[in-house]
Amino acid sequence: MIWQAWLERQQPTQVPGETPSAASRPAPGADLPPDAPASATPGDVPQAPATPATAPAPVQDQPETRPAGAQRIRVTTDLLRVELDTLGGGPRRVELLTYPVEVDEPDNPVALFHQDGGDLLFAQSGLIARDRELPNHRTVYRAEQQSYTLQPGADRLEVPLHWSGPDGVEYSKVLVFERDSYVIGIEYRVRNTTDSPWEGYFYGQFLSRPLEEKGGFMLAPRNLSYVGGAVYTPADKYRKISFDDIRDGEPPVTTDSGWVAMLQHYFVSAWLPEPQTGLQFYSRDLDGRYNLGYKTTTPLVLAPGEQGVLRTRLYTGPKEHDRLEQLAEGMVLTVDYGWLTPVAAPLFWILDWIHGVVRNWGWAIILLTVLIKLVFYPLSAASYKSMARMRALQPRMKTLKERYGDDRQKFNQAMMELYKTEKVNPMGGCLPIAVQIPVFIALYWVLIESVEMRQAPFALWLQDLSSPDPFFVLPIIMGVSMLVQQLISPAPMDPMQKKIMMALPIVFTGFFLLFPAGLVLYWTVNNILSIAQQWRINQVIGAKK
Repeated sequence: MIWQAWLERQQPTQVPGETPSAASRPAPGADLPPDAPASATPGDVPQAPATPATAPAPVQDQPETRPAGAQRIRVTTDLLRVELDTLGGGPRRVELLTYPVEVDEPDNPVALFHQDGGDLLFAQSGLIARDRELPNHRTVYRAEQQSYTLQPGADRLEVPLHWSGPDGVEYSKVLVFERDSYVIGIEYRVRNTTDSPWEGYFYGQFLSRPLEEKGGFMLAPRNLSYVGGAVYTPADKYRKISFDDIRDGEPPVTTDSGWVAMLQHYFVSAWLPEPQTGLQFYSRDLDGRYNLGYKTTTPLVLAPGEQGVLRTRLYTGPKEHDRLEQLAEGMVLTVDYGWLTPVAAPLFWILDWIHGVVRNWGWAIILLTVLIKLVFYPLSAASYKSMARMRALQPRMKTLKERYGDDRQKFNQAMMELYKTEKVNPMGGCLPIAVQIPVFIALYWVLIESVEMRQAPFALWLQDLSSPDPFFVLPIIMGVSMLVQQLISPAPMDPMQKKIMMALPIVFTGFFLLFPAGLVLYWTVNNILSIAQQWRINQVIGAKK
């Protein structure tokens, strides 16, 4: 914790919402992929690189004055409330209507695309070419109306935006919304009205400047959950690209399919390209702001008088397993369980199946805990039997301690002889539990990473399993159960160790006061089941003695 605090002190402070000065802004071309030349004029589409097989670089993004004529358009569906900007024709704010920020503020939805103070996240897209000006994320489009609403009974809503190039080519950027979907379809419909062939490439990128919001209890879910970029390709599969990686100069990746995403706790935004003969994923550090996106490397070519369409999809929504599995290969991996994914993924599948039966995530957690306890019963029984035998030997070990006093060597020899005579393995209580540790950690990640658990009610005062118990009742019950476990387990011979072990329930109770209620519920039920199992085994072995 001291090391983390020291690192934070070394970071230059910036007032939230402060706009970088002109001197600190990235120079023209600073956000271009390595193989592209800088544009001659800030804001213009750069010239094509010399290599014919490489697409032109996306337009650079610099802070600039908002042009006249740009306006906002409101779009409302059953799941989304979106503010489109005719400057660039992209979503500037996306609110998830069924995901409130707080459970007691149902009318305050989570905003994934936004600019709040110094924190921002946008999706930008456009067309680029080597020999002409094409509409990009700085182009001001014409809108047909100011607001759109997905009407009852309708499954699809199209929002068209228009622009005509200086050469007379007609462009329509159409954003497509569908019912019960967080996907925004983006279509660039091009009509070549000139006498010469038309050629263009597509790019889609995220512009992000995250604020460091982590703090407080170091094991809190918001401190452990990954926030940053990720890409997926058939060759490299799922790979995270953190903001540190972007600052260090992450090289571009060439592929023919895949996706690129920005991850947050519980939510994800992802560009889902159409299958292409050539794609390039790229990232760029813009002096504290970051680009992560893709561009096509095979152009759309239109003959004179011909029409064509460039399509892509943009997902911005929760990490719901069912939706992610249907979006694209590998998207479900954005629910980041870390290196324990092979264990955590089946655990979530079982938890989700139980929830489908009982329709309550709290009871699903309880039943999953019981199920895990049954699966590991043989190991737990062996562990508790070993601890019970150790407990039965406590009086004899105390006698040996008194007999040999401070002669630790003779005391240890006598103790090992006692273990051998009674056929007791002092490590027998630890090893079976150690085998279960990966399962416990995996379940921890399932409970803190699954958006299905977010603001899920259980019963009585527990109306949000993803937040701490508001009255601290469950953590106190957990602490009492842990204390009972200590009392029925063999106490260490060393007085200092004994005091430390007895203090652990208090320490863990303090930790669990800040843990999500779902985690505390799991741990409490597990403790109660362990107490019942340990007590029963103690009774059986005591009767035999």
